[in-house]
This record gives sequence, C-alpha cells and structure tokens, in this order.
Amino acid sequence: MSTLIAIETSTESCSAALLHGGALIERSELAPRRHAELILPMIESLLDEAGVSRRQIDAVAVGRGPGAFTGVRLAISVAQGLALALDIPVVPVSSLAALAQDAPAHAGETILAVIDARMGEIYAGCFRRTASGLEALTEESVGRAEELVVPRVDSIVGSGWAVYAEVLASRLLAAPLFADGARYPQARAIAQLAAPQFAAGRSVAPELALPVYLRDKVALTLKEQRAR
Repeated sequence: MSTLIAIETSTESCSAALLHGGALIERSELAPRRHAELILPMIESLLDEAGVSRRQIDAVAVGRGPGAFTGVRLAISVAQGLALALDIPVVPVSSLAALAQDAPAHAGETILAVIDARMGEIYAGCFRRTASGLEALTEESVGRAEELVVPRVDSIVGSGWAVYAEVLASRLLAAPLFADGARYPQARAIAQLAAPQFAAGRSVAPELALPVYLRDKVALTLKEQRAR
C-alpha cells in the first residue's frame, strides 16, 4: 500500500496529511498568512507520529488550486521541493474537488464547491459523488456570484457560500439539503482523491505539477472598482 504526503494551502486553512498503511492522519490550522511557517513542521510532525521516514514516501499529493495566489504557489513549491529531493512523483488535485470531497455523504450526491475569490468573485466547481469516486459535472470557473450558472445541487460548501449565500441561493432551482460556508479544502481530502490516481499511474514529474489559478490578476484597477 502506497505512502502519500498531502499538502493543501490554497485558502485560509493550512493542512497536511499522511496516508500510510491505509491509515490517514492530518494536521490542520486556520491560520491566514502563516502557511509558510506551518506547513513543513506539520509534515515533519506527521512523519514522526507515524514513524515514517521521508524515504518511505511514494508520492506527494498537492492541492493545485484554485485559491489564493500565494497559497497555491506555496503548496506547489513545497510539493515540488519534496518530490525533487526524494525523486518521487507529484499528484496534483483540484482544491475545489477536495472541498467537495468533504461534503457529508448523507446530504446527497451533487455538490457545489465555492471558494471566495475576492474582488467580488468566486471560484466554483460542481461535482457528483459516485461509487467510483468524485466526478466533475462542470468546468471549474471564476466569476461573479450573480453570473454563476448553477445546476440542481444537494450540497453547497466553501467560503463562497459564507460571503454570497443570498446571491447563490437566488440562482438555485431548489434549496440545498446542506450548506456550510465555514469549510475549506483539506489535505486529508487531497490524499483521499490522490490515492486512486497514484495507483492508476496518474502522477507527474515534479516540474510538471503546475498551479491552477483560473484568473491572472490579484487586484482590480480603480476603473474596475468604480464599475462595481
């Protein structure tokens, strides 16, 4: 059975997880702007707890975004550094998929994952839970909440709901069975999603693990701010 270390720092939550021998352990802290300080000690703590050496790690799983630019870059950089040092591959995983993975299984099969993207926008992706895992129903997107095309969904999770619940609710065909705006992508979900991908040979060389931003700027111009 493979041993995976997983990293997720795309949002306010910083987390790491270790999947080893079928057991999954994690560290997670809601710590905006402290991810660079926390992530490596989290990884070392997990290895110490499990009694696993770095040389026993088979692959690094990483939340590739979308999310905060700095956080996404950090996760990819740490994953690449570890993988290069250990000569192992990387398994990039969508941070939106990780968010959807953590939605309660009893709350239906279709899940809308939404992350506050700032600047009046959200990152969004719709997924369906199946017997074989999580399936993407839409392309991941970034845009204003009032412009989001929302299919019928059972659950909504993520900080986008905390900020834009009223707007998103108006876009739904029916009220969701479950909604939680206080959930963030977690490394444990990255590990869970990465494990079958790695087993199927869907990993990449460290230099090919790339961030996914969905947009290419971090601030609005004054003209754009006035228009909104």
